[in-house]
Amino acid sequence: MSGATPVNATGALPVRRTSEIEEATNARFIHPLSARLVTVFARWGVAPNAVSLTGMAAGLAAGVCYAEGTRPYAVCGFLLMLVWHVMDGADGQLARLTGKFSASGKVLDGICDYVTFIAVYVGICLATHLQFGAWVWALAGLSGVSHALQSAAYELQRQEYDYWGYGRGVRPLKVEPESRAGGKGRGLYRFYIGVQTLLSGQAGAFGAAFDRRLAASPGQESALRSAYRTSFAPIVRRWSVLSANYRTFAIFLFAVCGFPLGYFLFETIGLSLLLAGLMLSLRRDQERFILETERPMATHPGVIVAPPLAATRRTGLARQAARGP
Repeated sequence: MSGATPVNATGALPVRRTSEIEEATNARFIHPLSARLVTVFARWGVAPNAVSLTGMAAGLAAGVCYAEGTRPYAVCGFLLMLVWHVMDGADGQLARLTGKFSASGKVLDGICDYVTFIAVYVGICLATHLQFGAWVWALAGLSGVSHALQSAAYELQRQEYDYWGYGRGVRPLKVEPESRAGGKGRGLYRFYIGVQTLLSGQAGAFGAAFDRRLAASPGQESALRSAYRTSFAPIVRRWSVLSANYRTFAIFLFAVCGFPLGYFLFETIGLSLLLAGLMLSLRRDQERFILETERPMATHPGVIVAPPLAATRRTGLARQAARGP
């Protein structure tokens, strides 16, 4: 899908997520189905939280199916997880369309996501623990921790893109003043931000450099944000391999191949190595964008903005080839 992101009746918030960085199966299948349901739900007066809970129910049912450990039930589990994905896309769209969005609804949405995967992980363990022993539960726990870290890192990339590319949302990695007080919920929130910071590459230096560039050339804000979007949209799309959609496909493939425990190994080892590679690449891209953004400030302030990173890479390769080995 391409073009402008639809907004609600007030024009305040996008009904769908930012299209140019959306994961392919979301853009072409999940979210179009969600959008069709949203119009029906809005007409019937269905609450967004009810949609979230319906999706969670489908996720719990998927866990029951995977617990059976057979291929036909694996197909049913996969289809039920697709239902969860569609509902997960619909609840947020419905909340923004109707203006019924709230902090509690956002928390419930996150809980439903985790409950779905926990149910499926428990189902896989129930299907395999008699054959492989109790250690499958420890492997599932380690896989769940890996899942949480990878998802936090991917979500940060989306938040940064919306904030730096469009000026939308809350500044990434910022702890809100009301979250600095005590309390278990606030403590968990600060811990989550801390985890994202560890997985953020050069996000702090990048944000400071972006702020300096905006302050030096306020009239160039639109052009600078456009340069950011051109450079980082393909980067964020690469990170979408860590999204829930690909985990759903991987669970299904390992299950139908008769080795559902392979998914835990794939998530714990394979996706963790992939995350490490994405983080190293991101650091280089952030540093390059900062360099190309700040370099013009010394010579032509307010005139030149950063070129796309792809063009910068081609230029660098051309110069290296000209110099020879």
